[in-house]
Amino acid sequence: MLYDLSMHMGYVYDAPASGARHIIRVMPLSLPNRQRLIAGSLAVSPTPDERTSFTDFFQQTATSVFLRAAHEKFDIRMQARVQVDTQPQQADLSPVLSRLPEEIANHWSLDAGSPHHLIGTSPRIPQDEAIHAYALDTIMADMTVQEIARALCKRIHTDFTYDPKATTVDTTPSEAFKLKRGVCQDFSHVFIMALRSLGIPAGYVSGFLRTIPPPGKERLEGADAMHAWVRVWCGQITGYVELDPTNNIYAGNDHIVVGYGRDYSDVSPVIGVLKSYGNQQTVQAVDVIPIASV
Repeated sequence: MLYDLSMHMGYVYDAPASGARHIIRVMPLSLPNRQRLIAGSLAVSPTPDERTSFTDFFQQTATSVFLRAAHEKFDIRMQARVQVDTQPQQADLSPVLSRLPEEIANHWSLDAGSPHHLIGTSPRIPQDEAIHAYALDTIMADMTVQEIARALCKRIHTDFTYDPKATTVDTTPSEAFKLKRGVCQDFSHVFIMALRSLGIPAGYVSGFLRTIPPPGKERLEGADAMHAWVRVWCGQITGYVELDPTNNIYAGNDHIVVGYGRDYSDVSPVIGVLKSYGNQQTVQAVDVIPIASV
C-alpha cells in the first residue's frame, strides 16, 4: 500500500518560552522488505536558530532544533509518502520458552537489532511482581514463545479498556496495570513488561496507524494520533514478530514504523527542555490516507 501521512503537533505555553531545545522523532523509517519512505518533510515554527539531523543508536532519524528567542507556541508539521509492503504469513518456528535463553546466549551481535537490548529493565520498564504473576497465569506449559506473545496480547486487549482520559504520558506500566485502562502506550508497556518478566526480549515500536478502515471493517483504536505496538524476539529462526495489543492484531499494512526502542523513552516523538513557567496545552492531529495498491 501507498500512504500519504500528515501530522501536526502544537504546544501553547502559559508564559513565553525561550532557550528551547527539542529532539523530534516523527519521520517514518525505510526498512528493507517492510516499508520505504519515498518523500518526507518536517517543518517547525518559529524558525529555529539551529537545526541538525542525526541517526540515533536504534537507527531512527531524529531532528534537533534550538529556539533562542521567546515564543508563545511551538508547532511541528510532518508530511510523508510511504510504501508499505505486505508481510507474508509465516509458520511458528519459535522455540518453547525453556529453550529461549540458549538462543539468546547464542546471539552474539550487539547491534541495534539485538535482542540483548530488550531484556531486563529499561527507563520505563521496571520489574513488577503483579505483572509477572499476570504473565505466568496466562501461559501454559510447552507453549512456544510466539504462542505466549499472542496469548498475552489477546488477554491484555480483553482485560484492558481503551480510555484516553485514564492515563497521561507519564503514567507508569504498574499504574496502568492497576487501572486496566489507558492508551496504546500503556498497553504496549504492560505487554513488554509481562514478556520480559518471562525472559522474552520485547521492545517498543512507535509509528502511525491507518485512519480510514477498509470497507466492512471497524476503525482501529489509536488512529488519530501516533500509535504504539510491540516487537517480540521469537528466537533465531523466527526473529521479530510485531503485535498490537491495543487492537489484538499482528502489525501489518496499516502500521507504519517511525522508530524502535526499549520503551517510550527511546522513541518519544518530542523531547526537550525550555525556559518558562506555568503549564502548556498540546494538540495532535494525524491523517494516514491510503493512495493506491502497488
